[in-house]
Amino acid sequence: MAQGSDSNDTSYKSPSPGSRPSSSDDAKKVMRREKNRIAAQKSRMRQTQKADSLHLESENLEKENAALRKEVKQLTEEAKYLTSMLSSHESVCTSLAPQTPSEHLYPHGSYHHQHITVPHYQH
Repeated sequence: MAQGSDSNDTSYKSPSPGSRPSSSDDAKKVMRREKNRIAAQKSRMRQTQKADSLHLESENLEKENAALRKEVKQLTEEAKYLTSMLSSHESVCTSLAPQTPSEHLYPHGSYHHQHITVPHYQH
């Protein structure tokens, strides 16, 4: 048992009246320690909340990054496809004799590029 906690223990001696701080000093120390404890607790709570917030933001940015990378991949594939379609169609267009703009657009009474079909990509 701690010294001084047993009322029958005669070996415990209280400090002399001149060396003991007043009870108001003790109360101030207790209040200061309590305020410090509460402030430290609030600080730890804010740190935890900030860490949680940063973690959620990081997860959201990673998801957004993955979605954007997927979109870039799809757009790159679409650009490759359209480039290859344009290349294959250019050979057909360049082999035609020079025509006036209206003949080029409507050589047989309809728009001559109707045979090109472009797939609809999901964005």
